[in-house]
Amino acid sequence: MAGPYTRANPFPAKVAVNRSLCGEGSEKDTRHFELDLKGWGLNYDVGDSMTVWPTNDPALVDEISAKIGAKGDEVVKGPAGEKSLREVLFRDCRITQTTPKFLQAIAAKAVNGAPLLTELLKPERKQDLDTYLWGMEVVDFLIEHPSIKWTPQELVDTLAKLLPRMYSISSSLKAHPDQVHFTIDVVHYESRGRKRKGVCSTFLAERANDAPVPVFPNASKFRLPEDGNTPVIMVGPGTGVAPFRAFLQERKAAGAKGKNWLFFGSQHKHCNYFYEDEFEKIKSDGFLSRLDCAWSRDAASKSYVQHKMLEGADEIWKWMDGEGAHFFVCGDARRMAKDVDAALRKIFQDKGGKTEEQTNEYVEKLKADKRYKRDVY
Repeated sequence: MAGPYTRANPFPAKVAVNRSLCGEGSEKDTRHFELDLKGWGLNYDVGDSMTVWPTNDPALVDEISAKIGAKGDEVVKGPAGEKSLREVLFRDCRITQTTPKFLQAIAAKAVNGAPLLTELLKPERKQDLDTYLWGMEVVDFLIEHPSIKWTPQELVDTLAKLLPRMYSISSSLKAHPDQVHFTIDVVHYESRGRKRKGVCSTFLAERANDAPVPVFPNASKFRLPEDGNTPVIMVGPGTGVAPFRAFLQERKAAGAKGKNWLFFGSQHKHCNYFYEDEFEKIKSDGFLSRLDCAWSRDAASKSYVQHKMLEGADEIWKWMDGEGAHFFVCGDARRMAKDVDAALRKIFQDKGGKTEEQTNEYVEKLKADKRYKRDVY
């Protein structure tokens, strides 16, 4: 289907580049992807994310079909209409995560019952159920309960719809017209003796070389200041660096004169310094005014971006209070963003001579003025 491209009719991009950002000895598999958008005719801004529609792992689709005694060519009605079982499991259903409906069906159909599962499905046991389900997929329950008889339609009726994923864009159209870049951790882990794969990250890393990748932009409020003379401070450890690579490309291409300060963090300098050549070059060119890196596994005491912020507290206060800088954070919401926020408030309190209450008011004012922005997940 050709344009006009919409969320309902995403653009079929092609993967042009899929390369590792990690060196030997890395515990992670972080990749840089470049997708070709030629013929798109649409726009995106730096700070936006891109929605990607993946398909499931065909080997897992075949295994699930075999476990219920199906061939895969049976016609079933799925979330996107009537198709073969194989197509529905491949394109339309979430086959890695279970649903309450699926678990209730297992509990009801199990020949000798499933007393543990029945107990854990009680509303007051939700947390215990979540713990039990960690690393378990639909196929695990089919393996554990081989006596349960499923028709293809019965199984499909218990599954949720396969949802697209959103990734921060790590490129600027001014620097890379007709392209979009991503910085993605490819998810692989083992549980219960089986290798598990993240649906969309492994779709891009392992299965999208020959298949189109349906994409559509997702607008965000994570925006650079309109005035290119405004200084920016960017905190993006790990894949959180993605939008800041885009910010730097955009500001450089637009000839912005404002100062740029990047905080980056990862596990090891020798194998997890993403985009080292790019960042070191724009630093030596003078475009990146400051670059502070934190390596959490390179010394006995762990170093994180918030520690580097506290080391640069005087400068951060000067940039923020004296020069009107904008402060950006991207990455893990659960811990990193909270630790960065606490460090920022400590800097304002210590260097600005503020009480806790005055610090909170100061931070709220920064947020209201769109000078403190977070893209956390």
